[in-house]
This record gives sequence, structure tokens and C-alpha cells, in this order.
Amino acid sequence: MKRRSFMISAAGTAAGMLILPKLAFAAEGVIDVYFSSDQNVIDFWTNVVKPKFEAANAGITLNLVDGGDGAGVAAIGDRALAALASGTDPQADLFEGFDTRVTTDGIAKGLYVDFEKAGLSNYSKINPLAFDIPTNLPYRGSQVLLAYDTTKLDPANVPKTWADLVAWIKANPGQFIYNRPNKGGSGGNFVRRAIYEVNGNDPSKFTVDNYTPEKNDTMLKPAFDMLQELAPSLFDGGAYTSGNTQSLQLLGQSAVTMIPAWSDQALSAIDQGVLPETTGLVQLQDLGLPGGFTKLAVLSNGVNKDAALKLADFLLTEEIQSAVLTELGGFPGVSWDYITPDLREKFKDIVPKSIPAFPSGDWESAINDGWYRAVAPNVDPAS
Repeated sequence: MKRRSFMISAAGTAAGMLILPKLAFAAEGVIDVYFSSDQNVIDFWTNVVKPKFEAANAGITLNLVDGGDGAGVAAIGDRALAALASGTDPQADLFEGFDTRVTTDGIAKGLYVDFEKAGLSNYSKINPLAFDIPTNLPYRGSQVLLAYDTTKLDPANVPKTWADLVAWIKANPGQFIYNRPNKGGSGGNFVRRAIYEVNGNDPSKFTVDNYTPEKNDTMLKPAFDMLQELAPSLFDGGAYTSGNTQSLQLLGQSAVTMIPAWSDQALSAIDQGVLPETTGLVQLQDLGLPGGFTKLAVLSNGVNKDAALKLADFLLTEEIQSAVLTELGGFPGVSWDYITPDLREKFKDIVPKSIPAFPSGDWESAINDGWYRAVAPNVDPAS
């Protein structure tokens, strides 16, 4: 399932940009890029990346293909692995929004390019917080942060630690709201930040395969107790929104003063007038709210592997990384030192010192189920 949807742009309807996965052999000089990300990301590639890259690389074109979701692109990866074994054309060159670990035996069998050995000129610019494994190339990020109304809260007084945030919420009843954790990542990651807080702010304690019922009691329950205590100070005495967009709407209507929000959604909302220009954005400085980086993968057996590597390197240039901020509303994949000084100054309050990524798996269902039972027992999870 795609992570979230928000304000679909009409630009994505440009004729000929998106086609169904094809069965013909790949054309030399045409980079087949498959996406698992949302429409706004495909629009960004359509309107920014594609024309700029093609103008700088005569004879190379991008074929942008909506893979449907993570499972859809994973199936293309499986097809490419079979093609590697048979020496045939995988009919794909680059995956956007994909973790190479998903393809069983794909890394071990050499299906994906190792970027540490690929000789990209901009590889050293990648934000150290973004590095994962050598076959995953981070090029943009998104993180939950705090969006607030600067006409009601002076930026000089905005909370920048979890303790200060909790104190502010209690001192300003009715002025904060977050969405239910199973209805959107902004509220879900607010809950996860509470979980980190009661576990020593140590994200390493949580891995995709280390959940146990015993840890549910010792590592999750204290956070639920904290959130339950906080509930009466929330909007309407303990209300929760049904998703990321509804939280943004309440902030835009001045019904509340502060919300947790995805960085890209908040920046896009300000740019499109959904949120006023007086909206402030800030990140906690003790431990940031969770988020993560979106990765690329290049197929080692793609007909256009060399051109795809040129594209990967191009995405890390200052021009495209700045556009990730200004056009897409995301975080750069490179260190902020490689972003223009004016943009660094403009976004100085959201430059993260940390980007903790919470694992999914059994933890996800335990968090959602536990939150409804302990924090909001009167709310129907299916509503």
C-alpha cells in the first residue's frame, strides 16, 4: 500500500507519461523507471526531473511507469531476477521507492547495483543519516514535524523537546490534535515518538523482528499511559482526526494551534494555500519525530544500466535536491551543506539532527491495537 495520498496534482495527467508495464524488449537509451510512490512524486519526476535530465543528456529519455505499489514493483523485481538467471531482458532499469531487500536472494545474486562501487560523483554528498545498505540509494526524505500557527504561538516559544511539547499541550488545552495512528503517519509517528521517549530515546531497541508480548507490556504500555494522561488536553477534550489531511485542515482553519504533520505535506499545503503563509514548522531537537528516506535501486542487468546510473547521480545534484525541497516538499537526500544557503536559512527550523525510523511488522499492529485499547477505548478503529 502506498504510504499516503494528498492533493493530487493535475500535472500528473500529462499525456504519455504513465503507461502500463510493457512486454516488449526495452529500448536502448530509454530508461524504464518504475514507481511505488504516490502520484505527487510521479508528478515531480514528470515536470521537474524528466525535462531537466533529458535536456542535460541528449539521446536519453525517461519512461515513467506507475508500478502501482510496493508489491507491484516487487513483482517486477522478481521478474528481473528470473531474467538475470536466464540472461534475458528484465524490461526495467530503475526502481523508485523500493528496498532491494524485498527481492529474495536479489542482493546475494547481484541483481542490484552496489552504489558504493558505482563511481557516482555525488555519492559522498548523501546525508549520513540516510545511509542504509549499498544497493539502496537515498535521494529524498520525509519526516513528521510540528506545524503551528505563528499568529497564536511566537516562534521563539515553540517547544523543541518532547518534554516541552507535553508541557505546552497541557498548558494550552484544546490547541493540539493528532490523527489516530492507523489512519495516517503523522499521528502514528507522534505515538511512536512517545514510545521512544519512555524507552530512553533509543530507536535501536526496536527492530522488525524483536517484538514479543512481554515487550508490549514493558515498552509500549508506559507510552500509552502517557498519551492517555495527555488526552484531556487535546482538541475537544480528547478528539483525534481521521487522517493527515484532516489535521492540516483544522490547523488551516485556526481550530488548533499545533499539529504533527508530514514535512512534505505541510510544505505543499503552505505552497498551495491550504495552510497560510504564517504557518511555522519546527522539529524536535532532542530526538526528532520519526520519518525516513526514499531509496532508488538500479538493476545490474538492465539494458540501460549506465544511463540509469547517470540518472541516479543527477538526482543528487544541488539543482534537483533543492527542487525536492521547493517543488516536492520533501527533505534532501544529501547533507544540508549541499543545499543553497538561502534554502538552508529558510528551512533552518526543520533541519533534522536525527531521523528515527520505526520498524513495522508485529510492532505496527501492537501499537495500533494497544493505542485503541489504552488511549481511546471509545473510538471505533474501523470508523
